[in-house]
Amino acid sequence: MDEWKIKGKISLVTGAAQGIGEAVISLLAEHGAKIAAVDRNAEKLDRTVSKLTRRGYDVKAFPADVTDRDEVDRIVNEIEEKMGPIHILVNVAGIFRMGAVETFSDKDWEDVFKVNTLGVFHVSCSVSRRMTPRRSGVIVTVSSNAGTVPRMYMSAYAASKAAATMFTKCLGLELAPYQIRCNVVSPGSTETDMQRFMWADENGAEKVITGSLTEFRLGIPLKRLAQPQDIADAVLFLVSERSRHITMHDLRVDGGATLGC
Repeated sequence: MDEWKIKGKISLVTGAAQGIGEAVISLLAEHGAKIAAVDRNAEKLDRTVSKLTRRGYDVKAFPADVTDRDEVDRIVNEIEEKMGPIHILVNVAGIFRMGAVETFSDKDWEDVFKVNTLGVFHVSCSVSRRMTPRRSGVIVTVSSNAGTVPRMYMSAYAASKAAATMFTKCLGLELAPYQIRCNVVSPGSTETDMQRFMWADENGAEKVITGSLTEFRLGIPLKRLAQPQDIADAVLFLVSERSRHITMHDLRVDGGATLGC
């Protein structure tokens, strides 16, 4: 029984090699979607895809850099030629740089925006141009709760995610007449390599859960970090027919860390 009604649908997922992206492609594949897995780390992407194909899932690797518009258009064409019309797009690819504003270089700022914002723009535009004449499709951008609440030492990341969130909502407004839905999933602290990179010691998770008054950062009311599966579950809902009347929505998956703000 295809309770989510995504069986057989071509699903392009960026940042698919690890972390949240890997959890998303695993869950969508488990429910019968055909996955076009995109990541610029070709070696890691191949390992991830191989694990899933050995389990009998229909997953294909398409290495690509989302910051390169021409490369994105080429890979989207290739996916549609080899697999069929893309019905689901999930923008997961993202990078993180941390530091005080006064220490941030132009390159650090540009690198973060190239992936987290420009990458979302490139892939969403390329895919939506093909969805529009078909009058069908769904786009989900994995953003961050940092895009809604200021964070110390995270200016570039937070600003880039805020931009990606608003872009996705604006896109959803423009594409609504074509029955294409665009939504956002905004995780809080999630146990991934990116999160562990921020920890100073083995007590990093506990410190995130507790919060920090000196950094004006609330803890997590549910007293746990999110797991990549938690984010993937939210994505599954928003790409499924169960959310057919939801668009331009930002679904916060952060254990209450931003108090719904």
